[in-house]
Amino acid sequence: MALPDLFLPLLSDAGRSALFLDFDGTLSPIVEDPVAARPLPGVPRLLAGLAERFALVAVISGRPTAFLESSLSAPPGVVLAGLYGLEMELGATAAARWSGVIDQVVAEASAEAPPGVYVEPKGLTVTLHWRRAPEARPWVAAFAERQCAGRGLRVHPGRRELELRPALEVDKGTVVRALAARQDLPLHAVAVFGDDLGDLPAFQAVGELVTGTNPEMTVIRVAVVDAESPPEVAAGADLTVAGAPGAVALLEALAQAVQETGVGG
Repeated sequence: MALPDLFLPLLSDAGRSALFLDFDGTLSPIVEDPVAARPLPGVPRLLAGLAERFALVAVISGRPTAFLESSLSAPPGVVLAGLYGLEMELGATAAARWSGVIDQVVAEASAEAPPGVYVEPKGLTVTLHWRRAPEARPWVAAFAERQCAGRGLRVHPGRRELELRPALEVDKGTVVRALAARQDLPLHAVAVFGDDLGDLPAFQAVGELVTGTNPEMTVIRVAVVDAESPPEVAAGADLTVAGAPGAVALLEALAQAVQETGVGG
């Protein structure tokens, strides 16, 4: 795959450029069983290589950080931000309180869910998947609404799933802003990869960096699309690629180009 011209600003100053990447649907294909999700072959080494060249490489996901560490083999130099940044944001006391609330929701959902609904506990959040039971979608929606009303949670839609999270102003956008602010020098260029509605706050956040703190920064929003992708993701992007294989191929082209130029590091 040839590297699109849109990415040339990242090569011109890799030491001040950043990559913000999703996991499911971007580095890993969408699968029927979320537990079985794995990155495409070579992704951990690819990320580690990119981290050697660029100022920042971050994987921001709804998965727990421990899951990302295990699945990606904790690639050196790569920031892994799980649960949309909740694990970074909450202190021990607040985390313990919300974890207790989520545990109660998980117990109720596991006891009441129709066959085929997968209840995925994530510590500080819980996701209800109806991919294997599409007829159960109304039950999932009603259960989520009831839990949100009674427990101070918010519901976030995903690919044939609903996730319940603490009602806090934390999302992929807040993670992007926080990580960008930690850089010693203003970022020269950033690329954001995502495939779902949860990635839109990250798309928005990098746009705000340009209009606010860093008007000369180049931003590239990459939508990773397939047959079930929400149209809003492609509508908010500067470039689209076909599924996780397309996203990884683009990252491989970027890694090859930066290696050939000898920049960064």
